[in-house]
Amino acid sequence: MDVSLSAGERLERARAALAQKPDGVVEAIAAQAGVTPADILAILPDGAAVLAFSEQFLPIWRDMAEWGDVLLIVHTDDIVLEVTGSLPQGGEGHGWFNIHGDSPIAGHIRKDRCASIAFIDRGFHGRRSCSVWFMNADGRAMFKVFVRRDAEKALLSDQLLRFEALRESLAASA
Repeated sequence: MDVSLSAGERLERARAALAQKPDGVVEAIAAQAGVTPADILAILPDGAAVLAFSEQFLPIWRDMAEWGDVLLIVHTDDIVLEVTGSLPQGGEGHGWFNIHGDSPIAGHIRKDRCASIAFIDRGFHGRRSCSVWFMNADGRAMFKVFVRRDAEKALLSDQLLRFEALRESLAASA
């Protein structure tokens, strides 16, 4: 991210980069513009990125833990790690949110670094994509949880309904 840019310059560069590839990878668009992924999310069309407060971390996580197998992605400059599995219920201990259980998804999350949670509903390479992004204060996704697709590449209807209901319940309270 280019820290020398004014807020207006950042916005202008973000809009120009998004216009070039409106359904591209948010992190790639942000890198091209020299801004953060949060800057790109902020300029998506109305309803494409609905924010929830970080204090909703546990209720959101617990709801998603009942969705069945999801796609969890961690995207850094060095790796895009994709893991399919159910989200363990998790619990707090020793300053971490610890996730372990009968799933390939396991580890420790610095829940206190979560600044907001974004419900993303946008086109991605020509298809609708729905995901929940846990954002840090640096404007980057800590990790993302995606609604999965069936064999025909359609979003799983049961997960899509859960995503939409959770997003709407939190948008109403925010």
